[in-house]
Amino acid sequence: MDISTRTIVANGISQQIAEAGTGPLVLLCHGFPESWYSWRHQIRALAEAGYHAVAPDMRGYGGTGKPHDIEQYTLLHLVGDMVGVVNALGYDDAAIVGHDWGATVAWHAALLRPDVFRAIAALSVPFRPRSAAPPTSVMPRTEAAMFYQLYFQEPGVAEREYERDVRTAIVNTMIGFSGDGEPGNPLYDAGMVPKIGRLFPAATLSILPTWLTQQYVDLAVSEFTRDGFRGALNWYRNVDRNWSLLSPWASAKIIVPATYIVGDRDLLYRFPGMSQLISNLKQHVPELRGTVILKGCGHWTQQEKSEEVNSALLLFLKKDYRAGEHSK
Repeated sequence: MDISTRTIVANGISQQIAEAGTGPLVLLCHGFPESWYSWRHQIRALAEAGYHAVAPDMRGYGGTGKPHDIEQYTLLHLVGDMVGVVNALGYDDAAIVGHDWGATVAWHAALLRPDVFRAIAALSVPFRPRSAAPPTSVMPRTEAAMFYQLYFQEPGVAEREYERDVRTAIVNTMIGFSGDGEPGNPLYDAGMVPKIGRLFPAATLSILPTWLTQQYVDLAVSEFTRDGFRGALNWYRNVDRNWSLLSPWASAKIIVPATYIVGDRDLLYRFPGMSQLISNLKQHVPELRGTVILKGCGHWTQQEKSEEVNSALLLFLKKDYRAGEHSK
């Protein structure tokens, strides 16, 4: 099944999408620091199963528009982009799947527009209900280290480290946070970045693991070398703004069918308090159909365990995604 790419205009910006197949629409939202290409295995599997699989380069990435202003990367903009894609493709509704930051977008798309997004599958990141205080005010910091999202807040700081050697940054990040990486790095274990030291963990393998292809690395290096990391990092710089904007939906529940998939070696799965959040997920997502935990899998779920993720997604969609009568 061939995957084609094209550019559309949605929510007022140009968005590059990769797609294959015909049928009910399934949107695939990537995270940091990735692109549509991270979904290549799922695009083909979904298309072969009778879906129109569409994976955009998200705002700030790849072939999609990259507004300069930080304020243009809130969750309302990002969810609006996905609504815009649905409309631009001529559909009334879709299922939405997300990984990492894309999972946060997918959860909130289902929360804010259940009339459009009729089913949601999230990889790595569970739904996190709105906290009582702005997120950065409760992120951990010590004299020697700070939570990685705090490190990302000041424009230019993380960009300089990532852009100093883009290939090394991409390879070390992908391997270091995968199931092939080795625990022991503070960022891997608790999300903490030493004030003196490298942001991303050192790669421990001399050759790429089978799931991480040279083509993937070359594409990522090309795109981030060309455009830099500012757009991608701007997502993190809106966490407190998102908290303010989403106040009308405090305590709201996600009411569409949902599933959650995570690797048991994912750094997020190991974060303090995450096990309790995952075990209580159904309180906030009452139509949660289940949690799938992939053994030996790190953070890059849909690439490290592509066949297992494909099987879980197809089973969920077959049972719980009912496209509306007026879908394309």
